[in-house]
Amino acid sequence: MKLTEKQRRFVDYYIETGNASEAARRAGYSSKIANRISSENMAKPVIQQAIEVRLKEIESKRIANVTEVMEFLTSVLRGDLTDENIVTEGTGEGCSEARIIETRISSKDRLNVAQQLLKRFPRQMDVAEQEARIKRLASELESLEKANGVESVQIVNDLREGDTDEETQ
Repeated sequence: MKLTEKQRRFVDYYIETGNASEAARRAGYSSKIANRISSENMAKPVIQQAIEVRLKEIESKRIANVTEVMEFLTSVLRGDLTDENIVTEGTGEGCSEARIIETRISSKDRLNVAQQLLKRFPRQMDVAEQEARIKRLASELESLEKANGVESVQIVNDLREGDTDEETQ
């Protein structure tokens, strides 16, 4: 079911004011029936749904998504962005003048952004290193089992919660 023009205005004004009666008056309903109409409108599923849809649209425009954040961080890392700095220069006779100059993002800031980006990606070297360690440990465990004639080895964690290695030694 489509909304009437007044209902569309009611939705917009309700989102703006948060007050259903005020939204009804602003949408063009008579002041005499604004309270009743606002209650009726708020009970209609189609209007509730329209309010939810509009709120999600507004939210998506205000809040950065993952892609937007990643693009921004990448542009900082690559030095594509500039930063505005206020510089005060002496003009003579004890006077100075302030002006804004654009500078490239500092190396320190770019390095910080690189670290932030790396946190968001699984590092392949770490994955490969962990897989190699697991294979090596499995191989060592298998060798120990064969050398000792043991069919399987079970590793037991005998530390209780709150214990430290120092307490058990």
